[in-house]
Amino acid sequence: MSIATSLGFPRIGRRRELKSALEAHWAGELSEAGLQEAARLLRADSQSLQQGLGIGHIPSNDSPLYDHVLDTACMVGAIPPGYGWRGGEVTLPTYFALARGTGGGDAAAGLPALEMTKWFDTNYHYLVPRLAAGQHFAVTANRPLALFREALARHRRTRPVVLGPVSFLLLAKTDDGSDPLDLLDRLLPCYAQVLAELAAEGCAWVQMDEPVLALDLAPKARAALRHAYETLARGATPRLLLASYFAPIADNLPTALALPVAGLHLDLVRGRDDLA
Repeated sequence: MSIATSLGFPRIGRRRELKSALEAHWAGELSEAGLQEAARLLRADSQSLQQGLGIGHIPSNDSPLYDHVLDTACMVGAIPPGYGWRGGEVTLPTYFALARGTGGGDAAAGLPALEMTKWFDTNYHYLVPRLAAGQHFAVTANRPLALFREALARHRRTRPVVLGPVSFLLLAKTDDGSDPLDLLDRLLPCYAQVLAELAAEGCAWVQMDEPVLALDLAPKARAALRHAYETLARGATPRLLLASYFAPIADNLPTALALPVAGLHLDLVRGRDDLA
């Protein structure tokens, strides 16, 4: 039996409602509660639209307010010093300080925004996580679980989308130039906790995005993928759909096929050679 699904859905809204809500919030014309409600309505609309089009596996946690890499950094407590965060759930003002800075365009007048760089070969730019050599990670809030519950309240059992641990680290930078992959064992307990909480809630599938599979990976990165997913598989977890895109995964295909996951997504538009 075939099942139609999507990797994620555009978050901006049919009439750019998210952009309008964000700009109104930043201008002081829309409260935090108003912004969150606008985002909630957009999520409901996108899931309803997909359901109406026959999408059987509907994704959730695919609609950040600003950037999905920033969402992941906030989820695991990867907040650089100086932004006033002292643990617990990351507040919206802190989130937007990381995204936009606090100087109103004058870097000397406030905190700088995180560095931005291109998301692979697209025109989208993501916020680069800033990590330290001894980085401490801890789950601040399980947003994938919260949005799974939100959809479940609308009688939709969704598939949460999570940026995978290896891609998260390889997309990050450390303050001292050390290899972010050296932090993998510190990070994995956060992912294990998020997955265990989703499994306890009855979530059947989680989509783990590892787009770095489309890159020329060094042996250390391939070993990191094996270690990460073998470690996660030892805990309570929903079935994992490993997803890559943007290009064929080519020489990384044997690594991907050997991982203990229940499903694998390949980009056969850009990576038709993976069928060979």
